[in-house]
Amino acid sequence: MDAALALLGAGEVVAIPTETVYGLAGDATNGEAVARIFEAKGRPRFNPLIAHVADMAMAERIGVFDPLSRTLAEKFWPGPLTLVVPLRAGSGIHPLVTAGLDTIALRMPKGFGGTLIARLGRPLAAPSANSSGKISSTSGEAVASDLGARIPLVVDGGATPVGLESTIVKVEDGRVRLLRPGGVPAGEIEAVTGAPLLRGMTAGIEAPGMLASHYAPGAQMRLNAESVGTGEALLGFGPSRTEGWQQAHAFLNLSEAGDLREAATNLFAHLQALDRSGAKLIAVEPIPFDELGEAINDRLARAAAPRDNPHV
Repeated sequence: MDAALALLGAGEVVAIPTETVYGLAGDATNGEAVARIFEAKGRPRFNPLIAHVADMAMAERIGVFDPLSRTLAEKFWPGPLTLVVPLRAGSGIHPLVTAGLDTIALRMPKGFGGTLIARLGRPLAAPSANSSGKISSTSGEAVASDLGARIPLVVDGGATPVGLESTIVKVEDGRVRLLRPGGVPAGEIEAVTGAPLLRGMTAGIEAPGMLASHYAPGAQMRLNAESVGTGEALLGFGPSRTEGWQQAHAFLNLSEAGDLREAATNLFAHLQALDRSGAKLIAVEPIPFDELGEAINDRLARAAAPRDNPHV
């Protein structure tokens, strides 16, 4: 904690554990620190960052909360929900964090991250601690393997319990739009709001994690695989196997029991392990879209997206 505080106070970046994935944190009010996040990740400048806060008072100093956004914050914070709200004038947030937007994505993390922000007294910009577009890190070892040579400190808090990035939503005219599925299932949000979430395309990038190609391993990916080809690695789900699975170059199961929460926790670590196996292609068995399955399928679709023009 003390080492992280000293580095953050000096405008450096630090990889920290959160309940979702590891974050690459920098002072959200310090332009040099935010630039170091982009530099370390190789992140496109137009992709905004989430600002993480310690409490509601800090959040209110940064963003303007309508009644429904405040209700969602009270229900799900601290936790894996990010709210996109209008940026408050004089917030002190550096423009690099918002990528020029007039809104800000805010989240209140649990545990180490929340305590760190409270002691620092300033919000932290903290995208996932991985090279831009690559698989998110859910362990300190994964961060060190990817970014260790580019950043001064990795705080190792063990495996992250959720294993998926936060759900991102935005209130529009009294309705809640889902911008990115994640650690809070849509159904839990709908239970609070009493209405279905709005879905569908929006005009441009409104929040982190909306690039078409994202979370990608080095290997190509093939989703909803009904068979396994020679030399392909296989990412499985549940007790039943796809045809020819025995000949897979490597095999890992997200959840033998078909548990979507367990699958979410294992997703990025299993993708990284299969990527390291040397297979040129990772085949993925079908995964249901129920509850956290929506977020898992979202990440897999982005990981499998064409990479000719990953910024579309």
